[in-house]
Amino acid sequence: MAVATARERLNVAILASNQALFLIAAITVMTLSGLVGQRLSPDPALATLPVAMMMIGVVIAALPASLLMKRVGRRAGFLVGALLGGAGGGALSVLGIAAESFWLFSAGNLLLGVYQAFANYYRFAAADASSPAFRNQAISLVLAGGVAAAFLGPLNASRTTDLLAVTDAGPYAVLVVLAILGAGLHLGLRIPNEREARTGYQRPLSEIIAQPAVGVAVLTATVGYAIMILVMTATPLAMQRSGFGLAEAATVMQWHVLGMFAPSFVTGHLIARFGHANVLLAGAALLVGSIATAVAGETMAHYLLALVLLGIGWNFLFVGGSALLATTHTPAERGKVQGLNELIIFTAVAIGSLLAGVLLHTAGWARLNLLLLPFTALAAAATWWWRHQARAIRDEPSPVSDHT
Repeated sequence: MAVATARERLNVAILASNQALFLIAAITVMTLSGLVGQRLSPDPALATLPVAMMMIGVVIAALPASLLMKRVGRRAGFLVGALLGGAGGGALSVLGIAAESFWLFSAGNLLLGVYQAFANYYRFAAADASSPAFRNQAISLVLAGGVAAAFLGPLNASRTTDLLAVTDAGPYAVLVVLAILGAGLHLGLRIPNEREARTGYQRPLSEIIAQPAVGVAVLTATVGYAIMILVMTATPLAMQRSGFGLAEAATVMQWHVLGMFAPSFVTGHLIARFGHANVLLAGAALLVGSIATAVAGETMAHYLLALVLLGIGWNFLFVGGSALLATTHTPAERGKVQGLNELIIFTAVAIGSLLAGVLLHTAGWARLNLLLLPFTALAAAATWWWRHQARAIRDEPSPVSDHT
């Protein structure tokens, strides 16, 4: 087990705390913004647009956020994300609700997506600030901050709606306070060697992405995240069709979120013990198990088990892919490599969230899940091939030994 320094532990604690704070915002939007949108929207068909605006904000800001942090540093970038995106987005959402302006409220949710775009780099900042021996654990421990959000996010969305005189504005006002708190925590963040990240030698992007490990890292994280968000978005609707109410759907979703983040306490250790490839393959196998469970039936037990397996599978693929990507570039190259990675992942995530309702309506719950098998198989096959190639390279005799 890697031994972290006091500074490494403090950095991870700051980033994990901020991970929880931003996920409270994301869960609040996913839980409440559709309902608020339904009340404010001039057209019922636009009710879920505020939720989609958050995802659009992530896609728009993903690459610029990475390039900005390459120029000004992680801490300054995270302050921009928390204050402009988090506090600004929360405040604009409150104003939209108070003014009964659907478009102002949607703009606030767009800024909350910008907050998420910056926050998505917390895991990479943990890698930047850690020694190679502690890097995998640092990434997974930061994501473990989501465990607290699994409980606090739904509570904020449901228990603070009457906090202000304007109904439903309270949860978004809480997000303003939490984002400012997160900004205060970021002031204690220290990332070493950031000058090197701005001035060091950089290979052409084409040369970097030509590495097989980069392709595997991006593919596995993208497939894991897109499948997870698609099924997660479709689940409440599918459960409603199966005769379940909001309480049962909320229970399933809470256990799903716990499945996503609770494994992070051990995922880094598993990567260190068994290697990136084996953890990625285990993630793909868990997705297959989730699909098989979903296809087998539509009882409460089936939904619950399928969504827990889905969450753990996402964790292994996302943490494993992120940890693998962190080994493929230098500090100076991380801005463009990580930015491209986030742009690809969250473009696929946005597409997945938009397709969820269409696929559920046209194909049904079982077929929707079956349609995800080829993508899961592709991620597994690419990982298997990369592991075989890496082993072959390690097993090749060196040129020196050939001539001795």
